[in-house]
Amino acid sequence: MTDFTNQTAIITGGAQGIGRAVANRLARGGARIAIWDRDKALADEAAQEIGGGAFACAVDVSDWASVEAAMKTTLDTAGRADILVNSAGIAGSNSPLADYPVEEFRQITEINLLGTFHVNRAVVPAMTDQGYGRIVNIASVAGKEGNPNASAYSASKAGVMGLTKSLGKELAGMDIAVNCVTPAAARTRIFDQMKQEHIDYMLSKIPRGRFLELDEAAAMIAWLCSKENSFTTASVFDLSGGRATY
Repeated sequence: MTDFTNQTAIITGGAQGIGRAVANRLARGGARIAIWDRDKALADEAAQEIGGGAFACAVDVSDWASVEAAMKTTLDTAGRADILVNSAGIAGSNSPLADYPVEEFRQITEINLLGTFHVNRAVVPAMTDQGYGRIVNIASVAGKEGNPNASAYSASKAGVMGLTKSLGKELAGMDIAVNCVTPAAARTRIFDQMKQEHIDYMLSKIPRGRFLELDEAAAMIAWLCSKENSFTTASVFDLSGGRATY
């Protein structure tokens, strides 16, 4: 188990799914967890179950003022921010681009990509001031390859990869690592937003022949968040079960 004693980890979307699995993993390593989630009731419940001083902040990552307020609360409560795992995101509906609802495309981009920018922008100054940090942004294999009938989601996650590479290079002279992972689909509540034929399509593309397990994602992310990851930055780590070709 990687040691995260005396470190504070901010996890967006940490009340469920991959974010919650990462929160559990880092907490077992000694980290104090700050769960940033739009669902405050679920986030409070998760923080109570995690224990160890974990706390929750109600955050809409697409709203800069909301993110700023959560960052202030986190620093007031914990005094520092050593780790950021940016897991908040939505999939949206499935539809050909020519028919895709314009407003929904905007919403997906604002949460998945603009939200990633907001959260990274809020956290980086604290990490720069303390001379240490680990950031992991959750992208998707859809951002690498593009899933048909999911143009908004695919484009937003491709943007997350580009943002991660850019920020990682900006901070490469410090002990601040910025990486992202590209998971294949995992069985979370995000499936509720998808048509069954799209879920079947994603499964058919995974050579492992199964969906990603949440603890498998958490294991890789935990290492990227650790002090052991002292060299790798501005990189994309595959979690696609063999699907990705680059």
